[in-house]
Amino acid sequence: MIDLKAKQKEVFQNKINKGFPVDDVNREFCYLYGEVAEAFDAFRNKKEDLNEELADIVIFTLGIAEILHIDLEHFH
Repeated sequence: MIDLKAKQKEVFQNKINKGFPVDDVNREFCYLYGEVAEAFDAFRNKKEDLNEELADIVIFTLGIAEILHIDLEHFH
């Protein structure tokens, strides 16, 4: 079983360590939207990077949840 709360914290800390801003949720949602579009494009065009795009969606979702103090573990 995956510890989602730990992953949320890991993603958030990684963003901080790499100097990414973590104070603009609107921007994070825009990035997430872009990743969903990229995943759809990869799926539609049978590109080999679909798995990477799906992983990016998960990473952004975990990051947004941590920024908003939402425990995704609680909702599954």
